[in-house]
Amino acid sequence: MAHNVNIKQLRALLTVAQTGSFVAAAHRLCVTPSALTATIQQLEAGLRVRLFDRTTRRVTLTAHATGFLAEAERLVNGLDSAVSDMLALAQGERGHIRIGAAASVISQFLVPVLQQFRRQYPHITISLRNPAAQETERLVAEGEVDFAIDSRYQDNDELTYTPLMTDTYGVVCHCDTPIAALKRPVRWSDLTWGRYVGFNADTAIGHFLRLHMPSFAPFNEDHDEVESTSYLFDVLASGDYYAVLPALSFQRNSNKALRWKELQEPTLTREICVMSRPLRALAPSAQLLLDLLQDTLQSQPMPPGVKRAPPASAEPGKPGRRAARA
Repeated sequence: MAHNVNIKQLRALLTVAQTGSFVAAAHRLCVTPSALTATIQQLEAGLRVRLFDRTTRRVTLTAHATGFLAEAERLVNGLDSAVSDMLALAQGERGHIRIGAAASVISQFLVPVLQQFRRQYPHITISLRNPAAQETERLVAEGEVDFAIDSRYQDNDELTYTPLMTDTYGVVCHCDTPIAALKRPVRWSDLTWGRYVGFNADTAIGHFLRLHMPSFAPFNEDHDEVESTSYLFDVLASGDYYAVLPALSFQRNSNKALRWKELQEPTLTREICVMSRPLRALAPSAQLLLDLLQDTLQSQPMPPGVKRAPPASAEPGKPGRRAARA
């Protein structure tokens, strides 16, 4: 009849065993001695054994109770530990967060935020992924990550997109090139000098540019292609090439000879969003991280070409233009 035994009764057993007195145990449990006696009697009835030998001076465990005590202590301590862990999780003090993010977001914003987050919540662990552009939205929709920070790729109807910032496209070139020497804003029509290096169509930047600038001549001509900015900056360092890149992605460049200049006529921007599932609330730990990220974004300066999303537009699910990923 194990279903007649409850945690209150087991806790009463342990407390009486520890104090050797019903009066002292009742005081520790904040109940009356008669209420404690009734609880022990209920436990004895459920177990169908006598648990204590009572004398006028001392209460001692019976042989049955002595053998049962270790198991009772394990059960009570296990429940206490589980409840403590659940409360800590609910308060964001423990847990595991799975994040997907664009490489440019990771290096520029997430790395410093995660360092601060780990200092505040050392018992929360984090998995950080940099998936391919086509994979990001799928990972969020299928629950393989808690959320992602990236630009839209397919506008998945199953996801909520909360804007964080907008990122402007520009031309990247060597400081000695004619484009870098222009004293006015750079137009797309100026991109006739040098050799164009593009991103292949499987990348988000390549996909975005082909979608929004189909008349851009280099797309229809032979040109070099790369699949990541890691290779791109090495190619551009020779001075004979140029590329089109979002401002945030250019922040990963360490070559001081390269320049980024905003492109106009037309101006193209991508929207960096938090992607989440609308019907599932984020875990408290994940929400704490997002809150810290948003607070940090509001207080730190943005790189040239990057702007914070206005507070009024930061509403889950608000539609926005399709954008690219670095």
